[in-house]
Amino acid sequence: MKGSREAERTGTAFRVQQLTRVYGEGPAAVHALRGVDLKVPAGDLVVLLGASGSGKSTLLNILGGLDRATAGTAHFFDQELTAMADVALTRYRRHHVGFVFQFYNLMPSLTARENVDLVTEIADDPLPADEALSLVGLDHRQDHFPSELSGGEQQRVAIARAVAKRPTVLFCDEPTGALDSTTGRQVLRVLQDVNANLGTTVMIVTHAAATAAMAHRVIEMADGAVRNVTVNETRLSAEEIEW
Repeated sequence: MKGSREAERTGTAFRVQQLTRVYGEGPAAVHALRGVDLKVPAGDLVVLLGASGSGKSTLLNILGGLDRATAGTAHFFDQELTAMADVALTRYRRHHVGFVFQFYNLMPSLTARENVDLVTEIADDPLPADEALSLVGLDHRQDHFPSELSGGEQQRVAIARAVAKRPTVLFCDEPTGALDSTTGRQVLRVLQDVNANLGTTVMIVTHAAATAAMAHRVIEMADGAVRNVTVNETRLSAEEIEW
């Protein structure tokens, strides 16, 4: 397992060709993705930028195994996601993928540690809950309930829960959307640290253009298509981002 994990930190994590997603039929059909071509190197921190309706969340959901493409192909290393049956997609999500959403989705009756333990119980080689919480700076808050935590702390618990399973890729959909600027920078700092220290490929969907400055690679989307891909030669730390 260890060798397999290490191999997944190099090469091309995702290769997407002519990916389309259409919801509905006829005149009412919504073309969420229109022939997307894309490569994501393993180990990158990637920011997907675009206005609401640009297709960025749809792309993230397909790469994360939560949705299916209408046409085209998407590969995760040498595995074709778009050809997988439901059972195989479930295994893919369980073994390789972590999710962080705008809303924290914590169990209110469980402590921070217990929320993280939910994932460690089903993962093959998990981080201990206290270690995962320490990674996000919350080792001193692990016995607190969500109602006793700030919004930023709850989001960091959600990140700890996602990284505790040691995912190959961490998908973040508007992870700072409900946070103020100071707290948002703290959360982005955690995501930078997860990328740098664990080698996890991190993909962040956001409409906040300033976030692009911290990424290895910036993918700009509009009208269901990739309009531009920029590789940052120099990057800012999360603390340096102008909100």
